[in-house]
Amino acid sequence: MSATTATAGPLKRRSALMTFLRTQPMGAAGLVVIILMTVAAVMPQALSPYEPEAIDFASMLTPPSWEHPLGTDSFGRDIMTRLIYGARTALTIGFLSSFIGCTLGGLLGLTSAFFGGWVDLLLQRFVDMVLSFPIIVLALVVVAVLGKASVAGVDFNLVFAIAIPIIPRASRVVRSAALAVRAMPYIDAARAGGYSSMHIILRHMAPNVLAPYMILLTAYIAQAILLEASLSFLGLGVSEPKAAWGLMLAGDSASFYQEAPWMIIFPGVAISLAVFAFNLLGDSLRDWLDPKFRT
Repeated sequence: MSATTATAGPLKRRSALMTFLRTQPMGAAGLVVIILMTVAAVMPQALSPYEPEAIDFASMLTPPSWEHPLGTDSFGRDIMTRLIYGARTALTIGFLSSFIGCTLGGLLGLTSAFFGGWVDLLLQRFVDMVLSFPIIVLALVVVAVLGKASVAGVDFNLVFAIAIPIIPRASRVVRSAALAVRAMPYIDAARAGGYSSMHIILRHMAPNVLAPYMILLTAYIAQAILLEASLSFLGLGVSEPKAAWGLMLAGDSASFYQEAPWMIIFPGVAISLAVFAFNLLGDSLRDWLDPKFRT
């Protein structure tokens, strides 16, 4: 392999990234926020001198200051530190939930579109049944049934509870894109060539629905972060003393909202900013990847 060929791939990817940043400024702004959140999630110890679970009764309800830039809560815990560590919880649960939900939903949509007939009919009626439940209600039911279980610090039951409502929504979108792909001549050629159904679905159809899948994956991370915060606020998500944005809005925060409004303001801003950033990135990816939205 020549040096020119070896460097062509990285240069092409770099050019695509620069084109995206230049043509989608709102998506670039969302990407900057996401990168900052990721840095906070990966190396929180380098950004804060405090521990997220350290209690200091001498510093209870301290307003924002040089020592505690965003103040402290009713246990004297530094709010900025808990926000930084909360980014890890939000991104971990948000990404895993979105990835599992969109991947399973994408496979369900591909299968439904490829086989058609009674397979498509049965699968889509199941999807319609699940879609009849609001996403927050379905997540509440699932997490209440599964309970709480943590493996390696990750609440996998919470992840599955958020992923399950995403599956039918992702399935419906991927199916609509896969139906157009199924009508392409190369799918008929692959069938005539004797390839298995699994081979055609994974090798020929899945790569051609990758664009809507990536958009869904990004958009549903925002939805998953919001769901995780909602469930934690209701007491069915992350448990104390672990740092989580939704958990920071629950408990004593409502009791001290007048004398310590920073306990509510900063976690609320963090949730809103994260959801807004992922939505901006998802919308920009849609405009960039879908030729129908290009000018």
